[in-house]
Amino acid sequence: MIRIKIQRQENLIKEINLLGHALYDDYGKDIVCAGVSAILTTSVNAALKINPNSLTYHQKRDAFQLIILNQEKITQQLMQNMIDLLTELADNYPKNIKMESEE
Repeated sequence: MIRIKIQRQENLIKEINLLGHALYDDYGKDIVCAGVSAILTTSVNAALKINPNSLTYHQKRDAFQLIILNQEKITQQLMQNMIDLLTELADNYPKNIKMESEE
């Protein structure tokens, strides 16, 4: 299961952590993992293209930590859009993705 944890502070997205594998199919054939990866990659690349200093990330094999470095409206909107897309995917695959949020 992919666990996605969103941390907010004063209603701003500060950090997003993704951990695990969806286990929908074999590694490399998993459409749920592919969907999560596509959403994550597109969102991160968009934010960095607009402002290269908007965020930073750390990636290991089955873990991804995304740290939002600014409070710019466009960065927050892109991250919220990413969360919305991941939530929709989690709603469609509840056995494979779990979303958590904390303030």
